Amino acid sequence: MTDETRPGEGRTTSDFPEPQGRPEFLPADEPGEQADRRSDPPASFGASWGDPSGRPDSQGASPYESPGRSDGPGASPYESPGRTDNPVSPYESPGRSDGVPPHDGGTRAYEGPSFESPAGPHGFQSPGGTRTYETPSFGPAETGPRPMQPPPFMGAYGGNQPPPPRQALGMGPGWAPPPPQGGPGAGAMPRRGLNVGVLIAIAVVIALVASVLGSLGTYLLTRSGSSGTDPSYSLGPAPTGATNRAPDSVAGVAARVLPSVVSLEVGNGTNTEGASGSGFLIKNGYVVTNNHVVAMAAKGGEIRIMFNNRKTTAGRIVGRDPGSDLAVVKPEETFGTPEITLGNSDQVVVGDPVIAIGSPLGLSGTVTTGIVSSLNRPVIAGDETGAATEEPAYISAIQTDAAINPGNSGGPLVNGRGEVVGVNSAIATLSRSVNSQSGSIGLGFAIPVNQTRRVAEELITTGKAKRPKIGIVLDKDYKGQGVRIASEPAEGRQPVDANGPADKAGLKAGDVILEVDGLALQDGNELIALIRSKAPGAKLTIKYQRAGQERTATLTIVADDQPAPTPS
Repeated sequence: MTDETRPGEGRTTSDFPEPQGRPEFLPADEPGEQADRRSDPPASFGASWGDPSGRPDSQGASPYESPGRSDGPGASPYESPGRTDNPVSPYESPGRSDGVPPHDGGTRAYEGPSFESPAGPHGFQSPGGTRTYETPSFGPAETGPRPMQPPPFMGAYGGNQPPPPRQALGMGPGWAPPPPQGGPGAGAMPRRGLNVGVLIAIAVVIALVASVLGSLGTYLLTRSGSSGTDPSYSLGPAPTGATNRAPDSVAGVAARVLPSVVSLEVGNGTNTEGASGSGFLIKNGYVVTNNHVVAMAAKGGEIRIMFNNRKTTAGRIVGRDPGSDLAVVKPEETFGTPEITLGNSDQVVVGDPVIAIGSPLGLSGTVTTGIVSSLNRPVIAGDETGAATEEPAYISAIQTDAAINPGNSGGPLVNGRGEVVGVNSAIATLSRSVNSQSGSIGLGFAIPVNQTRRVAEELITTGKAKRPKIGIVLDKDYKGQGVRIASEPAEGRQPVDANGPADKAGLKAGDVILEVDGLALQDGNELIALIRSKAPGAKLTIKYQRAGQERTATLTIVADDQPAPTPS
């Protein structure tokens, strides 16, 4: 292409008119052989080139003459623009005036117009002013081939490049590529095929894809043609193994405790109302349960006891204590049922694992597990029938998150050794309705077994339970920290019983009790529950406040002289 259409070289269009046609550059051979060897490359970079004008070599014209020369036998095809009669080219070699270029080779200096052109891929630039062109050396005109050096670079795209147009100014040596070696098309790059390894990899991938698709199609065809049944299908036999469990596991503990747990069904004798609960067998075939479970039978009802082996028998009340919500029942027959082991509730700590066993909602032999969530939780429980004659029970309870539901009442709460540490008695619910029942929300409460042991012994031996006390009357209107002793007599009683435990310890009316055995008191119910959980003769350390000063005292719990009898 011409310089005007080469955008990458940044050249401007020539100011001179382009003559029609373009010169052919042929090897400098005999005139008769030029037409047949135009495309043959020179043997080396020293090959001769023909006259650009196409004239035979005999005329002796140089292929590179001074620009603008037209009057001599070696006139250049690149005429000077605007020339009329002066044979001398406006671009003459220094020191010459006849327009004939010197044949001394080397460097020629031309004073030419300025060509603003960035350096292109051919490596030249025309900043204007004086230019220095490296031109080949020319000797005297002679017939025959004239050697010259070919341009030192190939075309931008390789292969055969067309020669530039005439009068293409601003070009130095090396402006055109040398003729291709090897004939026409020798400059084209050979086309390479795919690598053998790539072909093998493609074949492997195709094989894998075809295998997967074939397997999937077979599966879909087999599956779609089946009715969903497989006569030969089998999950295999169940794994074999022993059913024995470690004695300290939940299963091991449950296996030892369950035979001693019973279910109770209580009626009022008219078959209109009833109650149900749980219990456990202790020494000599007695059954311990809650008072609110059997209270209905105290008015002429009946009690049916069902053991873990599904055998049932009738039972009678030995004694009951509404103040502690405990009762003892004697079954007519025990069917060889083993007695349960009682533990020590004073050794229970928060976080101990516990197991609750009973008959929630009539489902006998139910086992649930949890931990001890808290200790000394004050709970007020009572007869679920709401009888006005029954006093409420004040319990300093063991709190657990083991699931306890209606029907678990009276059942045992055991530790990891299978020892009873509490009697399940109450649950906290979100329902405030008296007639409605709600399930476990993880807040269950049990009577400590140490209190249960004492009350059960008293009920079996005397038919009644002693009522622990310290001999004070509490101020129910007090809302401050701790518990305050009443300042005035109430219901015919003095604030502090004369010669009672509190009086002997130095407590007076109006004193505020802050702590009991290091436990900060929240209200009066907590103090009552703590005292009733103790046995008569137990000692308590009291911290109290009087006139802004804190004091301590030690007192001994006593039993009420006239406890309410609970006939069997």
